[in-house]
Amino acid sequence: MVRMNYSLFSSESVCAGHPDKICDQVSDAVLDAALKVYPKSRVACETLVTTNRLVMAGEITCPEKLNYKKIAQEVIRSLGYTNPKFDFGPETDIKAFIHFQSPDIALGVDDGGAGDQGMMFGYAANETKEFMPLPITLAHELTKRMDTLAQKELTYLRPDGKAQVTVKYNSKGRPVSVERIVLAKPHDPKIKKNQVVRNLYQKLVVPLLHEYKLPKVAAKKVIFNGTDNWEIGGPASDTGVTGRKIVVDTYGGMGRIGGGCFSGKDPTKVDRSAAYAARYIAKNIVAAGLADRCEVQVAYAIGHRDPVAKAIEVFGTNNKPMKTIENFAWKLIDLSVKGIVETLDLRQPIYRNTAMYGHFGNPAFTWEKLV
Repeated sequence: MVRMNYSLFSSESVCAGHPDKICDQVSDAVLDAALKVYPKSRVACETLVTTNRLVMAGEITCPEKLNYKKIAQEVIRSLGYTNPKFDFGPETDIKAFIHFQSPDIALGVDDGGAGDQGMMFGYAANETKEFMPLPITLAHELTKRMDTLAQKELTYLRPDGKAQVTVKYNSKGRPVSVERIVLAKPHDPKIKKNQVVRNLYQKLVVPLLHEYKLPKVAAKKVIFNGTDNWEIGGPASDTGVTGRKIVVDTYGGMGRIGGGCFSGKDPTKVDRSAAYAARYIAKNIVAAGLADRCEVQVAYAIGHRDPVAKAIEVFGTNNKPMKTIENFAWKLIDLSVKGIVETLDLRQPIYRNTAMYGHFGNPAFTWEKLV
């Protein structure tokens, strides 16, 4: 029986103001804007950011012209990039290079086919209430709560940031403790690092571990800003690109990932929609008690409506025969492109919210619902 081969497992997450996540949110904000105009808009939008510059490029088919600059400015402003010292903000030079979707691709998609070929994975485990791996769940919570603290209580914290969590597993594959936490967050240099560390330990780390009923981690096991100094984050310190945080977006490395990212893609792109469907199936298998861990794979060919392959792996943790699990799984959702889009109601402007703190585990998303 193969349960968990790692005794320690680490996952990371990034704050909403991380350069790559700025790009993901801008790309998904463009998608949302297009879907508001016309639910069947076709969108494939990539974004790049660097010092005082943002560039969008891609293919968009929408009956109305979108104000790309305004969309990007609203995202930038909402993330706290309003200080001129950050060398990135609403007045950043913003350019958009957008054209219509290729007619060759549209030919297959118009008939209900997949927008591309590829394989997609969904994963679930019964180690958290979200049916997500504990390491990535904790990492997401840390980044989310750091961002909240920056807005409300610890206002000396600045946009950008990361968190990494190392979890210890026992011989039965169950998480038992947190062994190490790594935090990174730029802050006003007027505030000493030791004060920041104390505040984050008391207001962030201790409450989170208590909430998840985990043993307290000693303060010395929390590393903050490993180089000892981080004043300016964001695109001025690190170039960002859409789709570069796919492991953060999915399962923190514990489940396999497919060949493409999610953000900036409308739901005819199976990189996104089929990955959501695979997660929906995996989560429902675990939630039904059929297995403790589950991974679902589907694969598509461009222009074809149905998957060319589908499979389930439960790592020896099944509580029922595999035939029973498969019969349950393949009845959950029609895995044609149209079936996924309609069942999960994916033509809604919901996507910017997916571009922060992971695409999975949030009960507000339709692919997280249980049957």
